[in-house]
Amino acid sequence: MELRTVRLTDDIVLRPSTTADAAALARAYDRSRAHLGPWDPERPPEFFTTAGQLALLRAYEQERAQGLRARWLLWDESGARAGEEAVVAGGIALSHIVGGPLRSADLGYWIDSVYTGRGLATAAVTAVCAAADADLRLHRLEAGTLPHNAASQRVLAKCGFTEYGLAPSYLHINGAWQDHRLFQVILNDREP
Repeated sequence: MELRTVRLTDDIVLRPSTTADAAALARAYDRSRAHLGPWDPERPPEFFTTAGQLALLRAYEQERAQGLRARWLLWDESGARAGEEAVVAGGIALSHIVGGPLRSADLGYWIDSVYTGRGLATAAVTAVCAAADADLRLHRLEAGTLPHNAASQRVLAKCGFTEYGLAPSYLHINGAWQDHRLFQVILNDREP
């Protein structure tokens, strides 16, 4: 599965993740540990290390090769002009990609605590919806949020998602089984 790179702003680029991203991704997750904690599953300590991220990125690449997952990272390239390394500003993924008559996937995303409030999640979700439609030929995307995650719900609404239900005890998040509001967007009405 071929994924494209997309420029979201002058400084932020959305590009497919690779195993070379492990160290930068570990730093971003570690920097945003407290910010993401209420919305994420409990993470083992190795998740926040380069080795832990490398193992996950390798698994993601295998799933991408099988057509089951697509994953991008948001990169802040503003420091590159000063000779600094680019910094991971967030991530977005399509998982559980299904073809056939369903042609659907689950959408998930996060933004580093340093980058929230800049419209990056909305820009990334918009770009990934376009890729899911044009490149992956999917019909719909689904996303779930905790009922009190108003910021994520605003992102989904801006990107054309509509709520279609509540899933009780849907995911184990922040140490407990939590309900999720479910959203979807229909990308097109093409024949499968």
